Amino acid sequence: MPSATSPPEWHRQPLQYSGSLDHLDYTEYSPIIGREYHTAKIKDILHAKNAEQQIKDLAITISERGVVFFRAPQDDLTIEEQKHFTDLLGKLSGRPEENGLHVHPLFRDENNIPMARTGRLTSTCMSSKFYVLNTEAHKKLFKSIPKNHSTEPKDLAREWHSDCLFEPCPADFSFLLMEETPKHGGDTLFCSGYELYDRISPSFRSYLETLTATCHQPAFKNASTAGGYEIMSPRGSPLNIGDDFAPSHPLVRTHPVTGWKTLCVVVGIHVSRINDVYDYEDKMIRDYMIRLITWNHDCIARMHWTKYSAAIWNNACVFHAATPDTQLVPGSVRIGVRTTSIGEKPYLDPNSKSRRESLGMPLI
Repeated sequence: MPSATSPPEWHRQPLQYSGSLDHLDYTEYSPIIGREYHTAKIKDILHAKNAEQQIKDLAITISERGVVFFRAPQDDLTIEEQKHFTDLLGKLSGRPEENGLHVHPLFRDENNIPMARTGRLTSTCMSSKFYVLNTEAHKKLFKSIPKNHSTEPKDLAREWHSDCLFEPCPADFSFLLMEETPKHGGDTLFCSGYELYDRISPSFRSYLETLTATCHQPAFKNASTAGGYEIMSPRGSPLNIGDDFAPSHPLVRTHPVTGWKTLCVVVGIHVSRINDVYDYEDKMIRDYMIRLITWNHDCIARMHWTKYSAAIWNNACVFHAATPDTQLVPGSVRIGVRTTSIGEKPYLDPNSKSRRESLGMPLI
């Protein structure tokens, strides 16, 4: 079983913000998580004279705040620019040099074709390195997943997750630009893994730091088998190959940009099993992790989407959940384009500290 406390040889010191974004108007979403830039245009950052410094500082800011919202319409940003910007966030913040943007495993599925018919896309920029969020196309793409015919209310706790945990090297930065939004509904919630870690008792935190979890996601292989096509490979990293989709990751990891400890693989559809514990203990731990989220709503930032607004988050330190309520809005359409950078293999440095410890804040 992989160790939960094995920093890589290339482990680096936390990055420091230089101040290159201080000219932008923003509001901290809450004391714990999130920032909203009110008027900033991502295209201006990308093409600034000091673009690399600004993008690096933005990557640091996102890593510290968990998620950053851009409220001004970003409709002037092309898909190619969105891809390039996402790639630079990971590259300039120190991810492994051989990594890049994630390639969706099911890109060869025929149901990906209608997913790429959105306002900013043309046939010349179709690519495996972005993912279009479209509710109806998503149903077709994952039609092989067994349907839940329960008459009970849906357990929305399953919506919480981090991107690409089914890969040996999961996502670092995800960039979602929403092109079509319903009149209301369809919000996305983000929860701080840093703060949840700090709200666990020190003795229990120490135990969680010894554990790993298997992130088995059979839906991709099932879909490719049913559709008769090959899984895409590699997918943003030389380590993300094949069709097993069952890596083990530490429950607690060290964030490579900030150096802070954060909860990692504790909730969501990608987490299938906590390793080396009995069944009841597995359920007990995961139920407690969900309870932490519901107990601590001050750890949550909620993005109400407006047309062409954007959110960029760091999957190493936040969980997110889409609110599945758009079916309640007649004629609702929710289409967004997501690009995702692939980071390093998660690790825990036993010498790293929590966010509150590093910032000299009280633990309670």
